[in-house]
Amino acid sequence: MASSPSSENKNLEGVAGGAGEKPIPLGENVLQKHAAFFDLNKDGVIYPWETFKGLREIGTGVLLSVGGAIFINVFLSQSTRPGKFPSILFPIEIKNIQRGKHGSDTGVYDTEGRFVPSKFEEIFNKHAHTHPNALTYDELTEMIKANREPKDFSGRIGSVVEWKILYKLAKDKSGLLQKETIRGVYDGSLFEQLKKQHSSGKEK
Repeated sequence: MASSPSSENKNLEGVAGGAGEKPIPLGENVLQKHAAFFDLNKDGVIYPWETFKGLREIGTGVLLSVGGAIFINVFLSQSTRPGKFPSILFPIEIKNIQRGKHGSDTGVYDTEGRFVPSKFEEIFNKHAHTHPNALTYDELTEMIKANREPKDFSGRIGSVVEWKILYKLAKDKSGLLQKETIRGVYDGSLFEQLKKQHSSGKEK
């Protein structure tokens, strides 16, 4: 892919999203916003304990949060710290988060961490058989399998972990993963919503 926004993106009004949707800037590295939720002290670096706490804040169980923190930081640390000696603390540098983009994914983030509207719509055009703007568990599983790349073991694991956690945390009462919920993952806004819901749930 090109390293700068495509001419198609430039001809649009700089945002993606239909009526009633919060626009996602097309030329912006929204993958950084997605990751920034877990940077608790806002220093541009995410450590495993921050990942763990962030996962707990959005409602993930203790064991899954421990496993998720280990997997995420070990998997992403060195790729986001090019040229640096490996650290036993496994920090993730947000400014380089697009370097940690794994294979076997949807392609909604491009290689520069930008949002690709056509790839986002493709999720539902191809896999939303029951409801046009939502995915059932089986449809989500179908999508994960369809995105698998040959011999991409780590990418396949990453994709399964990410989507299964998302489904567990964000499905609605009918067991559907809504389109707007998935959009919220890509721009990072869903994490704040889940944090508020989880916090209010503990207070009741």
